[in-house]
Amino acid sequence: MTAPIPRDIPDLPAVPGVPALLPSPVPATAVVAPVRRRLAASYRLLVALAAAAAVTIELLLGSPVRVLSYFTIQSNMLLALILTLSARRAWTARRPLPSAVTGAALLYVVITGLVYHFLLANASSPFSMTTGPGETAPPTGWHWVTNQVLHTAVPIAAVLDWLLLTAPGHLHLRQAATWLLYPLAYLAFSFGRGELILPGTPGRYLYPFLDVDLHGYKSVLGNALLLGLALYALAILLIALDHARPNPVRHRAKTGFRLQPPVG
Repeated sequence: MTAPIPRDIPDLPAVPGVPALLPSPVPATAVVAPVRRRLAASYRLLVALAAAAAVTIELLLGSPVRVLSYFTIQSNMLLALILTLSARRAWTARRPLPSAVTGAALLYVVITGLVYHFLLANASSPFSMTTGPGETAPPTGWHWVTNQVLHTAVPIAAVLDWLLLTAPGHLHLRQAATWLLYPLAYLAFSFGRGELILPGTPGRYLYPFLDVDLHGYKSVLGNALLLGLALYALAILLIALDHARPNPVRHRAKTGFRLQPPVG
């Protein structure tokens, strides 16, 4: 005979010392392998070197203090730095730089190209540097080369990098107002620089639309306001295009798992 099975089985005490299982999150890099973008890295490094070389030549040919005071030089130096960092991240398959930084560099160098071609180099513009009271001699020799690189080649190359080698949808409307802080600071810098230089000195104001000697503060501030509104509209346009354009850098993720067709 066997012993009867009791109806109520007492609960067994918990075994001490057994740790609870903790969740173990799997990093994304363990599932999706990072992708090195060698083409993007090489292109960005080449553009950065071109901008840096043009700035260096300008510094060697002219007064370094005066050269560094130009918005053109400053925007190209910033772009060269950003592209160099972006090239390193693309080569090592790291996360791209924040869009607020890359978008600002793109906007400033596009401003450089547009202002030069539509206001400064355009003979029909009221602020043309080729005609009028502030007329300057056309650049020649190495100055002509660097002028084309800084105002035409580099801005176009930066736009192509954004359109063809950068994922879309990363620029945001809230960044547009922040991007205008640097042009506003440059306006204050231009006024301060002009006050430190004796009146009548050539090159006291580097750009005709900021020349207080020719137009007065009231007109210059009006020009700055109109230009600021145009820059804000340009920033919004870049953001809208960034969300509307297709993705040129979509990669097929490789997870290490392959689905087989069903049998039968």
